[in-house]
Amino acid sequence: MWHITKREIYDNLNSLRFALTTILLLALMVTNAVKHLREHPKRVQAYRDAVTESSDRLTNHADDDLFKLAQYGPGNFYKKPSPLHFCANGGESILPDTIKVSDPPVFATDGEGNITLQGVWSLSYPDANLQNKNVGPKVSQVDWAFIIGSILSLIALWFTFDAFSGERERGTLRLMLANSIPRHTVLIGKFLGALLSISIPFALAVLVNLLLISTASTVHLTTEAWGRLGIIFCLALLYTSLFVALGLLVSARVQQSAVSLMVLLLMWVTLVVFMPSTLASIASSFSPATSFDEYWKQRNPVEEDLWDKYDEWLWSRKLDDKTLRGKSAFFTENAERWERRDEERLRYRSSQVYRARAITSISPATLLQHLMEGFAGTGFERHLQFVDNTQRYARQLREFVADTDRADPESLHILGVREGISQKPIHPESVPKFEDTLNLSKDFNTAAMELLLLTLFVLVLLSGAYLAFVRVEV
Repeated sequence: MWHITKREIYDNLNSLRFALTTILLLALMVTNAVKHLREHPKRVQAYRDAVTESSDRLTNHADDDLFKLAQYGPGNFYKKPSPLHFCANGGESILPDTIKVSDPPVFATDGEGNITLQGVWSLSYPDANLQNKNVGPKVSQVDWAFIIGSILSLIALWFTFDAFSGERERGTLRLMLANSIPRHTVLIGKFLGALLSISIPFALAVLVNLLLISTASTVHLTTEAWGRLGIIFCLALLYTSLFVALGLLVSARVQQSAVSLMVLLLMWVTLVVFMPSTLASIASSFSPATSFDEYWKQRNPVEEDLWDKYDEWLWSRKLDDKTLRGKSAFFTENAERWERRDEERLRYRSSQVYRARAITSISPATLLQHLMEGFAGTGFERHLQFVDNTQRYARQLREFVADTDRADPESLHILGVREGISQKPIHPESVPKFEDTLNLSKDFNTAAMELLLLTLFVLVLLSGAYLAFVRVEV
């Protein structure tokens, strides 16, 4: 087996296709690195400027008093750009990168325009209605996902289309099998030989790409980022194995190399180009025809009117405990209602995207796209993690306000109204800060099913190649 593997590697290293593959992959990876080095600093600078502005707003509110912080809340939240954006773009240009904090709603003003009744802040989630046609791979992006999904898969077929049919035409396959060599040994040797031959130029191109990126002062790759890169490289090898197995399967079943090449090209176009776009179009037809507003009315046919419920206390100028608690309950319930509606809309849109992703996952290229987005920290799953981080921080900030107020014995402990909350100043340093983080273990859990499905595709094609080669007549 090792002798066959070495012979395959030696033949490939001395072939024209190996030289052309090396040049092509190097050119694409260098282009990818140059593009990332030009665009990533702009994304990072824009993110830092936005975060600084939001942090200043939070500090200004905290400088005033606890009520100002409780009423206006933090500034807007911004999604941190991934340092591995060059691996998978993930449709970042069409996904929202900001979650806004709505200003407190003004319910009433006096004749001079002064505010007499104002609520509290609430989260305003962006509409994450990623179009179903956008759930597949994007060939217009020169990222790793495109290079691996489209180019490397085609190279794998180029290296294997004549693995058996070519040797059958030259008569060397009959000589090989005339010896006491098990056919599975020949198959595995050719599989390993082709995979290693493709891995050499790919690994070289990856090293050049990472050398250009990591040595630049504008990009900082953390230890976790390097670990994610290792996972992405393993995904590339697994995906390449799928097309190597496919090439061996067709080459074992077809008598002539030219016919094998034509069949494999048609299969590549079907799997990598035609299926993702076609399945995405099919998935879009399964989207519910009802709008979210109609869906919300069906889920909530009767909504209690908060104004009627709290009218007794809203317009009262008394400062007694019952009136203050009534206003506080109105402000809190109003903010919760708007946030709940936005959360429901987010889940409604997400369910459409998940349904489309499930349909398009039949394509190996789409599976790879989703996996690479997950481990690169981009794409739809990254957007949902950003939303989770924001919701967690919002709860943390509200708990901080409540805990700070409880620590003041002079306070009435009625949140949402100035007369009921602590009047003592707070230190801006004590206010919790928002941090948009990634969780690798959560990414693994999310990608487990798609990773298993991609592995299953490889095993099925390898088994098919073995059965085809066992039955072939030489």
